[in-house]
Amino acid sequence: MNATLPERQFSEKWHVKGSLAVLLFVLIFIGSGYNTGVSTSFSWDQFWQLLIRMMHPDWAYVSSIITPIAETIQMALVGTLLGTIIAIPFSLLAARNIVKNTYLRGIIRFFLNLVRALPDLLLAAVFVAIVGIGPMAGVGALTIFSFGMISKLFYEAIETIDEGPIEALTAVGANGIQKIVFAVIPQVMNQFLSFFLYTLEINVRASTVLGYLGAGGVGLYLDQTLSLFRYDRTAIVILAILVVVIVVDGISNRLREALA
Repeated sequence: MNATLPERQFSEKWHVKGSLAVLLFVLIFIGSGYNTGVSTSFSWDQFWQLLIRMMHPDWAYVSSIITPIAETIQMALVGTLLGTIIAIPFSLLAARNIVKNTYLRGIIRFFLNLVRALPDLLLAAVFVAIVGIGPMAGVGALTIFSFGMISKLFYEAIETIDEGPIEALTAVGANGIQKIVFAVIPQVMNQFLSFFLYTLEINVRASTVLGYLGAGGVGLYLDQTLSLFRYDRTAIVILAILVVVIVVDGISNRLREALA
């Protein structure tokens, strides 16, 4: 029996839909750039001068940024830890299988949505205005940012747990705290640690940018070197940030793989 392959339509044969989608994206991209006043002028001379100067790093400057790099890591670690501690009770209150009161759960989730709507750069600017330039501003901004992010990840993880242990403890008369400690936390502990490490990765990268706004850490030195046109030192700062991010990401990935 001879089987014939179905003949493709013209639009499928020549990928008309995909081509039109790409064309539409390009037109939207060009139109957005035109409407926002983006200029196509670009100084290649300045670009090459900047690149050449950054290709000759001032290696003696390395010793000056060791302390700021350590401060940046400390900011990220403390901010993530504080945000996680605050997020745990809120994530329990926002979980559907823990809190049955729809109104209370809705209020908690609405509050968490408001917190997540605040960008970390805005938080850094606010904390710099409140406590001044320094690492305290960075820790405060990262704490709020971590709280909003981790709380959502936590309560979504809690809602996926097995209800069997909770029902068993309920049957023997356990109270709410006992059910959380012995039935909920053991099931999500590995996920909690994984989310903590993931948020720490993000905060290490974010802390370098927050420092540029005055929130402490190596970002302040990035701002200073750029302001003084010391691009040879700027290259050192960028390389240091790159090394720290790669190392932290590598360690975090290994630990999260071990927890999976």
